[in-house]
Amino acid sequence: MSAVAVLVADGFETIECLTMVDVLRRGGVRVTLVSIMSTRDAVSSQQIGIACDRTLDEVDFDEYDYLVLPGGLPGTTNLRNDDRVCALVREFATTKHVAAICAAPSILGELGLLVGRKATCFPGFESTFPAGTYAGGKKVVVDGNIITASGMGQALPFALTVLKDIAGARAVEKVREGIQL
Repeated sequence: MSAVAVLVADGFETIECLTMVDVLRRGGVRVTLVSIMSTRDAVSSQQIGIACDRTLDEVDFDEYDYLVLPGGLPGTTNLRNDDRVCALVREFATTKHVAAICAAPSILGELGLLVGRKATCFPGFESTFPAGTYAGGKKVVVDGNIITASGMGQALPFALTVLKDIAGARAVEKVREGIQL
């Protein structure tokens, strides 16, 4: 079974981050909340504090198949400005899987990882995408090993899409039944 690392920086979007963790754990996937700061504590853009499972320096990313980038501001900016995060995103986009939502797909665009692909993001951030990449009004886009979503309102479909990619349709159906979706 795949393991997922959700990268967290101060200013993350609460629902985008925690919905992913909740859905994947309900689906039986090992998920680790990883703070990119020196402490495990992080504060969302809505001033909600959380304690992450690990810091970036405490994680062996060889044990993970998926990297998830929640959006939110200034969370996305904080992720993008960390060279360690950029190196991980490049590695996972090349050899494993990356999922990004809201403003966070802009990181993929800025790092040149969306060339020849289709992706979506929160309106306005598509300016970071290469020409022809933006998938228009699509809410969740799967293009090979990269999954993107447009914003907070798509947090549940986004998480279910990642779960399906990892654990299959049966796991998604089990979670959908369990949450009455």
